[in-house]
Amino acid sequence: MNGWWNRPRQRCSRNGSGVVNPVIMQTQSATNRDAYLTALLEQGTAQISANLQLNPLRSAAQALVKEQTFPSTRDEEWRFTDLSTLMGKDFQSAGATLTALKPSEVTRLSLSDASAAIRLVFVNGVFAAELSSLAGLPDAITVGNLATLYADATWQPKLDAKLAQISGNHEVFTALNTASFVDAAVIWVPRSVEVSAPIHLVHIALPGTAPTLAHCRAVVVAEANSAITLVEEFCGARTGDYFTNSVTEIWLGDAAQLNHIRLQQEQRDTFHIGKTAVAQARDSRYVCNAINLGATLSRHNLEIYQTGAQTDTRLYGLSAIAGRQHSDTHSAINLNHPHGTAEQVHKCIVDDHAHSVFNGKVFVPREAQLTNASQINRNLLLSDKARVDTKPQLEIIADNVKCAHGATVSQLEANEIFYLQSRGISAAEAQRLLLYGFAMEIVEKIPVASIRDALTTQVSQLAS
Repeated sequence: MNGWWNRPRQRCSRNGSGVVNPVIMQTQSATNRDAYLTALLEQGTAQISANLQLNPLRSAAQALVKEQTFPSTRDEEWRFTDLSTLMGKDFQSAGATLTALKPSEVTRLSLSDASAAIRLVFVNGVFAAELSSLAGLPDAITVGNLATLYADATWQPKLDAKLAQISGNHEVFTALNTASFVDAAVIWVPRSVEVSAPIHLVHIALPGTAPTLAHCRAVVVAEANSAITLVEEFCGARTGDYFTNSVTEIWLGDAAQLNHIRLQQEQRDTFHIGKTAVAQARDSRYVCNAINLGATLSRHNLEIYQTGAQTDTRLYGLSAIAGRQHSDTHSAINLNHPHGTAEQVHKCIVDDHAHSVFNGKVFVPREAQLTNASQINRNLLLSDKARVDTKPQLEIIADNVKCAHGATVSQLEANEIFYLQSRGISAAEAQRLLLYGFAMEIVEKIPVASIRDALTTQVSQLAS
């Protein structure tokens, strides 16, 4: 990637007047975005190994990428998220440099819970067996990587039926991931199996001498009547320029249950764009606790597709950002069958010059009668320079439903701080207590004690 698309745009005058022609400027901008997206695609496809060609899946994804352009603020879904800083980097796809990352460096990523011995580690999108720990893995379930499992002829048709088969694969970064990933995490829980210990899936970014691009992929299948807790963590081993583009596909069978904790704690001055796509069959239950703390620019697309009646969906999110961080959460709950229940609560704490974006959609077509859905976005501004753009959205055609949505943007109340001060609490401690109360509604819902305790400590330090 030679970066020519980032050269200053030439001005085009008319009749020597020096007036810029906006049509020509817009065309040049689109050309630059097309060239950048093509360069990212070429970087990714060059790394694909021979045993994971996955044709025609790769070919279809490449075609989808080539039909699109790199998003800009002119696109409705991206109008509050400017990716021009991302385009300013010449990212190079890189595999894992495992010799440069020692097991001791991932010790801090282990869950301290006594039963949490299952850890699956990927470095720059490549499975790192020597950093993983599967000692507590029950015999009935399969936890591993796609490159190994796909070599087994009995696994190929099962994986082909799930990989990149959930709706929403046309989105540009999702298609780019499908065309480019070099390995993937696979977690497969058979029918009627309950896994008591959480499974910890760790994606580590290890920057190189040049800005690094990693496409992280995961496929999670919970068959009928199974139950699992998944902790998915994204982090950087060291500082440096990198871009993580992740896709996680989750398939829930009839009456299956999944508790999903997603932690985005990338290093500052990095980029993270992630997709979580969930297919919920009849009577299944999905709970997601998404915590966004890191990266200079991050976006999480969370999409739920109901494939059977009487599903239960609970989405809880917390973003805590400062400096010039940008955190974007886009969600879509597609309820296509009756008797569905959905609850979404997303909270944002925004300080300094940070910018938070929330766009949540709930779709209730005519077939989804007797749906009960609620959606709320609450935002707390700690600075007069901080910015929030929020858009909760309901699209309802069914006529026998109970649905509600709303959003609030506020600052810490001076009278609340004054009240606490009147009880002998300092102003700084009063602010910390109010922030703690605001965030803990989300943190307390996390079922893994070690993560809950660690986040409680971080929340307590937000106002320090």
